[in-house]
Amino acid sequence: MDLHLLIDNLTNPALLFFFFGILAVQLKSDLEIPPSSSKFISLYLLFSIGFKGGLELSHSNLDMEILWSLLFGVLLAIIVPIYSFVLLRKKFGVANAGAIAAAYGSVSAVTFVTAVTFLEIEKISFGGHMVAVMALMEAPSIIVGVLLMSLSRKNDEEEKKVSLKGVLHHSLTNGSVLLILGSLLIGFLANDQQAEGITPFTTDIFKGFLAVFLLDMGITSGKKLSSFLQNGWSALIFAILVPLFNGCAVAYLSKGITESTGNQFLFAILAASASYIAVPAAMRLAAPKANPSLYVPMALAITFPFNITIGMPIYLYIIQSF
Repeated sequence: MDLHLLIDNLTNPALLFFFFGILAVQLKSDLEIPPSSSKFISLYLLFSIGFKGGLELSHSNLDMEILWSLLFGVLLAIIVPIYSFVLLRKKFGVANAGAIAAAYGSVSAVTFVTAVTFLEIEKISFGGHMVAVMALMEAPSIIVGVLLMSLSRKNDEEEKKVSLKGVLHHSLTNGSVLLILGSLLIGFLANDQQAEGITPFTTDIFKGFLAVFLLDMGITSGKKLSSFLQNGWSALIFAILVPLFNGCAVAYLSKGITESTGNQFLFAILAASASYIAVPAAMRLAAPKANPSLYVPMALAITFPFNITIGMPIYLYIIQSF
């Protein structure tokens, strides 16, 4: 692997702010981003990437590649939770296995945003429809996770009372999912002249907001890391090896869907990422017995930093090698 990719990624200011956040926690600093500011920045990032994706999509012809890409993304969101649940059920129990499987079948919008920035640094183009692929991958994994738990707990009356319709509605109307879809649609409908008026907001300040958000993610990850380590090595191994396998496999397989290096890379990062926003919100309703101190730190404190440091250069190397 070309080491300059890894070095460039590790010296990215946004990524360094992530590690700075972890360091601040270890030093027991009172540094923090106010919750209201953190929420605004996360909404901004989702809005910006969705809007820009819609603009790119409006300039693309709706061809078979786009349709196959959307289908491929949905299939990944179904397949990954199934085999993850099989691997996890005996070790962590049905509820935790279902929640973890749903998280790893779903996607991390922040990881996707960081990957887009990585592509821009490497001057690699990608299709705007990949934003739609990301948005479509959120809900199916949550539904599959709930179904797997329901099928495995036929005698658990509390779990049987969970309404699949309610979970579906919750997953589709989740703030992050709805904002991405809405921004994508608005960007698609806006003409170039109208969109140019807000370009400074959606583009020029994007990397600065990403750096502040990753600082907040670093602080959050640092706080959750200690509780996660109490769960033993199995969760740690899964949180690294399964995303790595998913990312590497899809980096290779996605060449059958698209010839675009950028699109293949984003498919790989979507397959490798894990949700720590949409899925935990849904699991509070669908799996109240699942332990958030297990599946949230797995996705946020282990898989997320692994993907944005080591994972991305590996996936790109595989794509470029083949």
